[in-house]
Amino acid sequence: MSWVAEHWVLVGLFAVYTTFLLRNAATGGAQARDASGYFVGGRKLGGVAVGISFFATFASTNSYVGHAGKSYAWGLPWLTLAVLIVLFTWLSWRAVAPRMRALAADFDALTLPDLLALRFPHANGGNLLRVLAGVVVVFCSVLYLVAIFKGAGNVFELFLDVPYETAVGITLLIVVAYTAIGGFVSVVRTDVVQGVMMVVGSIAMFYFVTRAAGGVTRLPELAESPETASLFQFGAAVPFAVLLGMSLSGAMKLLVDPRQLSRFFALRDAHQVNVGVWVAVVGIALIQFCLFPIGVYAHFLLQGVTDTDRVVPMLITDPAVFPPVVADFLILAIIAAAMSSMDSVLLVAASVLYRDLAAVVRPSLPAVRFTRMAVVGFAVLSALLALDPPGGIVEITLFSGSLYAACFFPAVLLGLHWRRGSAAAVIVSMLVGVTVLLGWQATPWQATLHEVFPALVASVVAYVVVALFSPSDASAETA
Repeated sequence: MSWVAEHWVLVGLFAVYTTFLLRNAATGGAQARDASGYFVGGRKLGGVAVGISFFATFASTNSYVGHAGKSYAWGLPWLTLAVLIVLFTWLSWRAVAPRMRALAADFDALTLPDLLALRFPHANGGNLLRVLAGVVVVFCSVLYLVAIFKGAGNVFELFLDVPYETAVGITLLIVVAYTAIGGFVSVVRTDVVQGVMMVVGSIAMFYFVTRAAGGVTRLPELAESPETASLFQFGAAVPFAVLLGMSLSGAMKLLVDPRQLSRFFALRDAHQVNVGVWVAVVGIALIQFCLFPIGVYAHFLLQGVTDTDRVVPMLITDPAVFPPVVADFLILAIIAAAMSSMDSVLLVAASVLYRDLAAVVRPSLPAVRFTRMAVVGFAVLSALLALDPPGGIVEITLFSGSLYAACFFPAVLLGLHWRRGSAAAVIVSMLVGVTVLLGWQATPWQATLHEVFPALVASVVAYVVVALFSPSDASAETA
């Protein structure tokens, strides 16, 4: 009871938040009568809602705990990732969204593998492409879900003194409830509230940390100290080529990750793209540039931290940095960040499992019912794997981003904007990209050059060569 009395604000906010999620599930469920309604909201959503959902889906506990704390060790060069995230958000909405929205509507495509298969409809190649792309999406989704479950479990454990296993179970029950029932509409409506909370939370974190550190103008003191001068030098903590590769693998997901691209499928018309781009860019910029410097300022407040994932939890639980009421709100904002990513990944994985794998074998399967069961199945599987995860949060999410980039970058970017192309070109580029990505880690150059660079080059070259020397089977151009 003493804990409840101390954190009554958090208890009240969490109760209201959970009630809102369940109400959204009921509202979304009423609009999810068929596959289009459940998967992409019937393509009726506006740019403001989708723009907020776009940045809320991308920012997760990885941003609030992992990325914010990482600058404690790597310093200001770590902001390279923040810059690329904002840049690639703008590129995604300008270079991908307009064509993808139009093609998805014209082909009635509901998933990324679905769109690729319809874009390159060569008889056997189209089906093989659909299945291979579906397998990649499902595998990467499970990896990402494991990382987010781990992040959410750590948040509950560290902030609320809940056992890790119980924390994972609580997260599982809440996310499954509103995602499985409400589908895409429920996810986006929830993302809007979560996105606002995340922006307010990131601004509050920056304000209170910099205030406790003595003000934003104190950074030169760190630059002048021999112990912390390396925080301002590129290549001091990690080779710049590796840092740039990690940043690219993290930011490039904004161009090729199905959980991000699925937002474009739901836009009701071309005008909404012009609205959504600025909502997404401003929102993601506020979050990233408030969070990424926190680890640097933490040097004025914390000493000798070796695990950078503990920087933010240590700050939030310090009453000298955050007043209790603010700390309670920030805990809920971080939980919301985890759930806003988790629900989207769950829905994408389940949709692809039905549309691009199960329905290929048995087209008569009931779309909405099967996908709802798949949401539950993926959530349970990922939660169980998160009890003994295969790696750290940042490492798992960056690897999934690298895999998506190696597999889908040429297919998405060149497939949307180049008249030539074929199912064979996409399949070969995927296989070559994955082979180089995994093989590079066994070479002596992996310590100085991140694997995403050679994997991307090999994937793009493979796509272009096969596209040039094989008959194009790309479907007709759309308006």
